[in-house]
Amino acid sequence: MAALLACSGAVALYVWGMLHVLWAVLEAEDGGTGSSPLRPCREAGEQIVSQVIGYDVDFVPLRFECQLTDGTTYTTSTVPGYVTPATALLGLTAVVCRIQHANRRTPTPT
Repeated sequence: MAALLACSGAVALYVWGMLHVLWAVLEAEDGGTGSSPLRPCREAGEQIVSQVIGYDVDFVPLRFECQLTDGTTYTTSTVPGYVTPATALLGLTAVVCRIQHANRRTPTPT
């Protein structure tokens, strides 16, 4: 039961982070007034933001990265900082609980 709860929590947190990333992608792809520079990339400051030419998304760990003209990238704060460590911790907890449950099985009588 604990493994199932921990696994469910890990999935829920990952989905929560994914929703943040997808929202950032929607904002980045939104054309029209105020769409340049990319909205999710504006937190870095005016000098850096003026060099943004695109974005990239990573799924493990979840993050939204802004690409600069010099080829470098920087990660925005789109995904809350607690998502990746909490997801990893809950996932690890689920695995450990499952292993412990498998090891507790009653031995067969001989």
